[in-house]
This record gives sequence, C-alpha cells and structure tokens, in this order.
Amino acid sequence: MSDVEDTNVSGEEDGQEKSGERSEELVQSLTQTHIEEGLSLLGKTGNGLGHAFIKLDLKERGLSDISAISKFIHIRFLDLSNNHLSDFSPVASLTQLLWLKAESNEIQSFRTQPFSQLTYLQWLNVAANLLTDTKDLVGPSSLETLNLIGNAIEKLSCLESARFPNLATLELRGNRLDTIEGIHLKNLRHLYLGQNVITRLVGLEKLERLKTLHLRENQLQTLDGINSNMRCLQYLNVRGNNIAEERAIQSLKHVSKTLQILIISENPLAESSDYRINIVMICPTLERLDKDPVTFDERLEAKDNLKV
Repeated sequence: MSDVEDTNVSGEEDGQEKSGERSEELVQSLTQTHIEEGLSLLGKTGNGLGHAFIKLDLKERGLSDISAISKFIHIRFLDLSNNHLSDFSPVASLTQLLWLKAESNEIQSFRTQPFSQLTYLQWLNVAANLLTDTKDLVGPSSLETLNLIGNAIEKLSCLESARFPNLATLELRGNRLDTIEGIHLKNLRHLYLGQNVITRLVGLEKLERLKTLHLRENQLQTLDGINSNMRCLQYLNVRGNNIAEERAIQSLKHVSKTLQILIISENPLAESSDYRINIVMICPTLERLDKDPVTFDERLEAKDNLKV
C-alpha cells in the first residue's frame, strides 16, 4: 500500500475516533474538574467570616447539565456562555450572584428559569439564545442591565417597572421586533433596538428618563413618537432607516433642549446638501450630527434661516 493510501486509511480511522470524542465533548455534565479549572478571584464570603473563590468561568465547555454548580454558593460572577444549556435552575442556589453571562445557549423560554430568585443579580446576559418573546420574564428588583441581543424576539411583554424597578440598560438589538410597544420601564436610561424591523415609534412617552435611544437599521420613515415626555434624551441613533422628508423629523423639536448627539446618516434625508442646517434649525443646541460636531457657522446659518 502506498504512503498516500496509508494516510487515507489512517486519517479516516482517526477522524471517526475524533468525531466521537467531539460529540462526547459537546454534550456533557459539569464536573469537579471543570469547576476547579474555572474558579478565580478570592473574596470574602457573604457573612464576612471567611474567604472563597467568587468568580467561575465555564464558557465553551460543551455543557448541557450544570447540576454540580449548586453547592458553590459563594459565586458572584458566573460565565456560562457558549454551551448547550436550556435549564439554568441549578443557578438558583447561588444566592450571592451579581453577574451572569449565559449568552449563546439554548434557552427557549423564561418560564422555568431561576433568575427571579437571584436577589442580588445586577447584570444578566442571555444574548444569542432561542427566545421568541419576553413572556414569563421575571427578574430580581436589583437587575440593572439586561442583554437580549440576537434572539428571535417578536413581541415584548413583562417589561414593567413593577418587575424591574432598577433596570437602566436594555439591549434588544438583532431581534425581530416591528414595534417598541410593550416597554414600561420608567427608570430605563439606555435602550438599544438596532437591527430589528421597527416601522413606527409607539410607547416612548412612558420612557421619561431615557438618555440613549438606538434605532439603527430598522424601517422607520418618520420619527413621530418622539415626544415632550422624553425630557432626558441626549443621544438618538436612527442611522440606516428610510427617513426621507424633513417633515418626518419635526418631532425632534420636543427634545431640542436636551438632545446632544443625533446620528441620521444612511437615510434618504441625509443625501440633501442642506440637511444639517435643517436639523440644526429644529435642534439649535445639538452638539454633534453624524460624525461631525455642529459648527458655529452652521448654528449661525440656521439662526438666520429661522429669521426669514
């Protein structure tokens, strides 16, 4: 047999063995070895009387079962990203948890998830899972940041101040939302909705403390919905939508006293040679428009145009 033939036979046999090994690695239960390898950051225990490792990194371990984690009750920072997990119930025992990264897993529903039991949880990342809605989402009142990027969410519900009184940042980029309706979070400061299919702005009047609104790459033709209740809005990104006419942005006058940065490039409106002046006429205190600061000359020209 030639060297080439030997290589082929050997490679096929090795490939079969390696394939079996990979399959075994891809779906497995959490072991003591995994935990020992992932523990770090020594800190005081909750009662202050001892010390324990408080950070556990278990990303990319091919895990489908994390039952063994339940006895490590002092963990405060937990990374379970890039595994095959659909059931996070063992995490309920980690009552000191502050930070949970669970992106790129297989969560399909919030119904059986333990997040509401994590009394001190402040940061939760469940991006790139299999979620289609936010139904049954209940979090601890301590939650400040919720990341739902890259799921397949079509409908919003349960996003209420009664459930999330301290939620300040909500990430919903890269889902399938066609409306903002369903967000009732009076303390929300930062809302990211880029790369959806949103056609109209509904329900923004309830977001009175919102500072950042990110709507890049949607299907908006108008900014109707921006309103005078949005007294704190400082940053608005509507890049890459379908806004074509000046009258479609007249609602910006409701936030003209607070808006500092507006990103509106890659809209038909921005192809006009005088679009910057027209916008500064509506928002005379704007500091930056698209990539460039608003200049003194632009302010002067806008002011002169208003006199005409």
